[in-house]
Order: sequence, then structure tokens, then C-alpha cells
Amino acid sequence: MFLIDQLAEHHIQQARERGEFDDLPGAGKPLALQDDALVPEELRAGFRLLKNAGFLPPELQLVREIREVEQLLSCVRDGGERDRAERRLSCLRMQLSHYRGDGIDLAVERRYQDKLLRKL
Repeated sequence: MFLIDQLAEHHIQQARERGEFDDLPGAGKPLALQDDALVPEELRAGFRLLKNAGFLPPELQLVREIREVEQLLSCVRDGGERDRAERRLSCLRMQLSHYRGDGIDLAVERRYQDKLLRKL
């Protein structure tokens, strides 16, 4: 055992003897484990670590950003700011669609191509 492990064990044992672990919240109750049956076993620890650190999977991060921009759009009155927010929302939705593997909406792509050609 490494020195750091021995020190940690020593401190834990001292705290146990002082009774510092006796009245912890949830003592004697089963752990509230999350249902991660759909996550491959070899990825569970990593996913749990990322979740506890406040990180989201890319797809959920995109969904969160979409909700934030939608909320912003409901409050914005300025035309220029509103246009920028709508473009950002459109971009985020396309990213999410691409990430999920959805097909390309040809009508949207065609409108984008037409706008681009008009500007050029």
C-alpha cells in the first residue's frame, strides 16, 4: 500500500472512531442508484463521472442551447437581435438533426441555397 493510501485510511479510521460517520443523511438506507441499464457496462463509470462533474452528452447540450435560444426569442423585440437568434436557432436545430442522424430537410436546404445564391 502506498503512503498516501495509508494516510487516507488512518484519517478515515480516526473519523470513524470519533463517530463522524454515525449521523450522515441517508445512513442505513439503500443507495439511490440511477437506471443506467441502457448504457454499456464499460461506459457507466465514465458517464457517471462526467454527469457528476456537470458535463452533458453533446446531444443534450444542443437541446439545452436550443431551449435557451427559444427562450431568448420569446423576449427579444429588436429586429437585428431577433434575426441573429433565429439564425442561431436554425443552426442548432440542424446540428442536432445531423447529430441524431436524421435526414436532411431538402426544403430547408433549398431555401438556404437560394439565399446564398442571392447574396453572391
